[in-house]
Formats: sequence, structure tokens, C-alpha cells
Amino acid sequence: MAVRLGSQSLWNNFRKIDNNYLHKNYFLFRKIDTVQKVNHAKYWKGHNSNYFSKKIFNRVSCVAGVTTLICASYYRYVYGDTFNNIPNVLAAKEKGFPQFKISRSIKSKHHPLGVKLTLFQYQTCPFCCKVRAMLDYRGYSYDVVEVNSIWRTQIKWSKYKKVPILVCEGIGEDDYLQINDSSVVMSLFESHLWDNSQSIEKLLTYFPAIESKDTRGKTVYDFPNKYFIMFQEGTPYANDKFLKKERKWRKWVDDRLVHTLSPNVYRTPSEALQAFKYFENVGDWGNNFSKFECFFIVHIGAAAMYFVAKMLKKKHKLHDDVRFSLYEACREWNNALQKEPFMGGNSPNLADLSAYGVLSSIEGCTAFQDLLEHTKIGKWYYRTKEAVINHKGIGLQDQFRE
Repeated sequence: MAVRLGSQSLWNNFRKIDNNYLHKNYFLFRKIDTVQKVNHAKYWKGHNSNYFSKKIFNRVSCVAGVTTLICASYYRYVYGDTFNNIPNVLAAKEKGFPQFKISRSIKSKHHPLGVKLTLFQYQTCPFCCKVRAMLDYRGYSYDVVEVNSIWRTQIKWSKYKKVPILVCEGIGEDDYLQINDSSVVMSLFESHLWDNSQSIEKLLTYFPAIESKDTRGKTVYDFPNKYFIMFQEGTPYANDKFLKKERKWRKWVDDRLVHTLSPNVYRTPSEALQAFKYFENVGDWGNNFSKFECFFIVHIGAAAMYFVAKMLKKKHKLHDDVRFSLYEACREWNNALQKEPFMGGNSPNLADLSAYGVLSSIEGCTAFQDLLEHTKIGKWYYRTKEAVINHKGIGLQDQFRE
């Protein structure tokens, strides 16, 4: 017998999900085009919360049991401990690296690394956006494999189950090296650019994963060096003051800015649906996933993330109107610029690329348009975007070498 599940009952089921699944390093399942500025305000003007709750939630209620299980699994995956039984989560190597359909290839004439790079990602995950911002700014060539967020077929080969995962082929004992954690990827590649006398594999040993127990006795892993640039004495990267500032603001992006995004993007049912429809469009899901998968991800994902956003709002103690929390964070960033073009001075550093990458993940959403209207973040944002899409970081380090 079919059971009809209303929105209140669905919410009650979501509340039963163990809060232990919350994890600070969450991803947001989003797809934003970081090259083209898109405004869908007119299209979505008439789609209010009543439309979403009457049309979409009625569909969801027809498969209430399945929905609850899927959303619970989805929630656990996003926020849970995915590091179980991984002896080295930083550089997990698996023999027989499989080949998957390439969603797209980014080609550069100035690829600074003589190996093939493959990025496993969700296009709108803010941590994936951080990595792409760095790769594009520095002019790397790389392939992109879009991962299905529900079944995760594309990363079943990996013990590490979070994105981004960057694979370097032609390196290591097994002829490929897997690099996990967005901040580690950025620090590792920046270290190699400034000190290419050391191999990627050697530099990777400077970013160990540390195992510990949290207050609940659960095993957790941390990367204590993930914000550090590793180079030998005499490398003309920057002075200590610059490096400390860069590390501070990179950490701020991960600890503060990113936590304001999900509650804002999925603030209302209509905004959640608008976001996922947008992700489907700009993510080219139609060419990467089946029609059923697209429909399932859009509608189940929107419903799940609407409720998850409410939990995150409470967890991170955001304002009742979560827009204020987003505005405050961006004003804090703007004030720290101190009238400089970038946090890195005359050119973006890793802090700029991190903040830009995270914000680019919501560029096509209603929250981003509101952000531009209520803060002055736009000038810095589009200045950084122009530097990223035009690869203005190519060869920048060579200017400081004799």
C-alpha cells in the first residue's frame, strides 16, 4: 500500500538522521559555469515555494520510503566519515587505475607538468571549484570526469570517497598517483611550481594525514600542512608575513566562508529546485547521466539539500536570515583586502583562488545575485575571474627567478 508523506512528515524523517553524520569538510552538490555570468532571475520569478511544495513534494511523497533512504544515505555520504580503513588517505594508490568517460578536456599550451591530470569532481562542489581555479589560473591541462552524486560509479575504484580527487598519470610506482583534499592539491602544485627540483611524489610526503579520535571516539583524519607551501631555502616565493596571511585566509575560506553557502543556496524549496535545475543545465548532465539519473538527482537532491541546509544553519549558528551571514563573510573579506586588487597584492594568491573558487560554485544561483546587490564583493570577484579564465598565473613565478 502506498504511503503518502507530507512535507512535515518528510522533515521529521530527516530529523532522525544522526547528527554525527555532519562533517565540517562538506561538499555542496552544485554546478556553476565559472566562465559565463548567468542570471536566471526572470525565468524563476514565478516559481515560488508553493509551486515547489505542491508539485515536487507530491511527486516525492509517492516514493516516500525510497526517498527517505536515499536522502539519509546521501546525507551520510556528504557529511560522514569517509576515511574508514584508509591507511594513507592523502596518497591512496590502487593498481589498475580504470578509465572513465571524460566529461571535458581543458587544454593549455603552457601545461607546466609533463603528466596527464584527471580531476574527478562535482562541477559545483566548492572544493572542486577551488582546485579548478588554481589549475586554470596556472595554465594546467587536465581532463574532467563528472561524478554521479547518488551512485558515485566514477569513484568506486577509490578508497577515498570525497571529491575532488586528482590523478596524476605517469608518476609513482603504479604509474599514477592519487591526490586528495582540495587544499593539499593546491599547496602541492604551488610548491612544485616554485621548486620544481623536487618531484610531485617527493613533495607529497610533506603533506601527511594525521589520525586522531574526536569527542565521540570516532577516527578522524587531518592534514596539518595542507595550507603550507613547501620549498627549499633561496626559493623566491614570498616573505613570512605574506605566507602567514595567505595561510590565514585560505583557512578562513574553509572554516567560515564555505559554511554560509549551502544554507543560502537551498534557503527555500523554490531556491533549492532553481539551483538544481541550473546545475543540471550548466553541468551538461544530459550528456553525462541518463534521463532518470538527471530527474532523480534534481528532485531528490533539491528536497534533501533543502532540509540539510536547515540543519547546517543551526550547526554553524548563522543568522535567522542566512543572507546576513553570507554578506558579513564577504564584507570581512573585502575589508581585509585593504584597497589592494587581491589578497596577494597585485596578483591572486592561493587565498584569492580559494575564495573565488568557493563563491564561483554559486554564481548562477539567486543567493549570488543578492550578494552582488548587497555587498561590494563583485569588483574583486570579477577581477579574479578574469585572471583565472585568462590563465594570468602562467609563468608568474619565473619573474622572480634569476
